[in-house]
Amino acid sequence: MVDLIDDFYAVIPAGGVGSRLWPLSRADAPKFLHDLTGSGHSLLRDTWDRLEPLTGSDRIAVVTGRAHRAAVEEQLPGIPDKNVILESEPRDSTAAIALAAAILHRRNPDVIIGSFAADHVIRVLPVFHWAVQQAVAVAREGYICTIGITPTEPAIGFGYIKKGEMLSVVGAPEGALVERFVEKPDLSTAKEYLQSRDYLWNAGMFITRADVLLDELAANKPELHAGVLELAEAWDDRERRGPAVDKIWPRLEKIAIDYSVAEPAAEKGKLAVVPGHFDWDDVGDFASLAKLNSHGRNDLAILGENARILSDAASGIVVSHTSRVISLIGVRNIVVVDTPDALLVTTSEHAQRVKHVVDALKVTGRDDVL
Repeated sequence: MVDLIDDFYAVIPAGGVGSRLWPLSRADAPKFLHDLTGSGHSLLRDTWDRLEPLTGSDRIAVVTGRAHRAAVEEQLPGIPDKNVILESEPRDSTAAIALAAAILHRRNPDVIIGSFAADHVIRVLPVFHWAVQQAVAVAREGYICTIGITPTEPAIGFGYIKKGEMLSVVGAPEGALVERFVEKPDLSTAKEYLQSRDYLWNAGMFITRADVLLDELAANKPELHAGVLELAEAWDDRERRGPAVDKIWPRLEKIAIDYSVAEPAAEKGKLAVVPGHFDWDDVGDFASLAKLNSHGRNDLAILGENARILSDAASGIVVSHTSRVISLIGVRNIVVVDTPDALLVTTSEHAQRVKHVVDALKVTGRDDVL
């Protein structure tokens, strides 16, 4: 059992299409609405379930697009209406997280917020909860705190965080300052990072006092900060909310929170990190999805409630959303995604290139399958 953290509010940004998971992930059914692990629940629901023991059901907010409101509320029947924050269009993570922070700060000036993506997979929950508890303790001291994942391999698909000087914060024995962020490295550099033990994967989790985040945003992006505050002022007034969103939201700068808040805070010595020793995956492509569902075995992972798959000496992953029989013979690391209107066939090696297919479909005007 884990105790509720009284001054803590979780924010779940639920946006993005997940273009590297096309044709499974679409604009009207992005990856956070899918069950990609066989848990019986969507990634969004799994995210809610691991945060609720820390916050209770009344202190989790979801930031999502207007088009996804019905699906989000269907999957999260316990979420209060006031905690569903709707975007009129995607504006990247700064606008989403800062708006939630501004709204929650108006409701409770002392609130600590934690931002956790809706489409990540996390296992070993007691270890996750301990990391969050440490991060909250660090945030109470006025830092913006991130949870960096302890690397298990020399991954080149993630950004990294370099740990700096250890902090002395009661309740956070592993807390440290962030020395710097590092973009996705090449393989040889990633191997060096793994051996040094000073580098953590950047999982994009941020825990901070809402006022600290907003002050940092004001210093770095004053126009974006002003727009967010104007929106938050109108948010809890139903009659003012819609017109305010339509007027203000589209003009907010589109920028990731890593660049608008986290990296500048690190340069000022205001960003801290707590290592996360739990299993984590951002399910970034079908290679990641295959690995996640193979459970370490070199065989064929199958997703789909009514999948009809025949395989002989095959490995990789098949995602089937049709009644079609799919037979695979003697193919290794194959990726097959079968939907009623689109079929993808590739290999784990080329899984990152699926995004190029999505880009090509946009250019050629084939939006009907996006």
